[in-house]
Amino acid sequence: MWDVAAITAAALILVVGGGPFTRLVDRLADRTGMGETVAGIVLVGAVTSLPGLITSVVGAAHGEASFAMNNALGGIAAQTVFIALADMFYRRTNLEHAAASLPNLLAPIGLCIMFGVVLVAGAGPPLSVLGVHPASALLVACYLYWLWLSRKVRAEPMWRVEHTRNTQTDEPDPSGGGEDESLAGMWVKFAALACVVAATGYVVGETGLSLAERTGMSEGLVGALITGVVTSLPELVTVLYAVRIRALHLALGDIIGGNGFDVLFLAASDLAYREGPLYAAMDARVVLLIGLGIVLNLLVAAGLIRRQESGIGFEGIALLAFYAAGTVMLISLG
Repeated sequence: MWDVAAITAAALILVVGGGPFTRLVDRLADRTGMGETVAGIVLVGAVTSLPGLITSVVGAAHGEASFAMNNALGGIAAQTVFIALADMFYRRTNLEHAAASLPNLLAPIGLCIMFGVVLVAGAGPPLSVLGVHPASALLVACYLYWLWLSRKVRAEPMWRVEHTRNTQTDEPDPSGGGEDESLAGMWVKFAALACVVAATGYVVGETGLSLAERTGMSEGLVGALITGVVTSLPELVTVLYAVRIRALHLALGDIIGGNGFDVLFLAASDLAYREGPLYAAMDARVVLLIGLGIVLNLLVAAGLIRRQESGIGFEGIALLAFYAAGTVMLISLG
């Protein structure tokens, strides 16, 4: 039972560290002038994704392609549903209404393009250049272009979001709420917390594979519904804490930015997987999770466009319903 205890301990570490980490990044977003949305996508999204990244790489290095892919894609599905949970937690207004911005709207669209790249790579011939599929390089290029475009549309928008009394603007506060705290010291704290978060990924990866072997569960199912969810806990904690301190753009940027970074798990796993192109090992469960991820993220985009002003919104209910249906189908695949 050591594997269950180890996963539980890792989950507790991720949950406890979420609050201080969110407060720190909120201050960094103000002090550096990058804004909450970009900080959520680049800083929070990347760091809170580190456990999932390392878990997927560990699985791929052990030759478990299904575990690696399902861990990444299962985490994306779970994290997207966290938006609905945050919506229920934030009672003032609908989260997608309050945190509407061009970078937030661009993110789920960019993510779906990356999903499409993965699907095409899996359906096509098993190409390999120096042991790596060209799609892995394309995923990295798509992610970097998305980050560049997010900054561009924030600085030079070609159309604007209609502001209402419930819309929260993403305007940095230069003081960052910590006038006596040095910027260098803040970055040191950020790096230290990132290392702690990352270390849990190795524990979750090794114990997840051990759990699958001991219980007889398929590695893909363990990756999708156990390690994928556990390694997504930092996103849940940070999004709820960000909503609590009313850093709404940081909350939404964390989820959608983390989702984009999670797709890069596949590129990293492709490097670690030595039995051929990772995408050639794509099975029905992976295809199901990609389809579910596309539906869930386009629902978020639809919610940002419609901007229902109160309640959880149609997209929140649909997110929960589709995720529940997807979970049932994953279990039915065995």
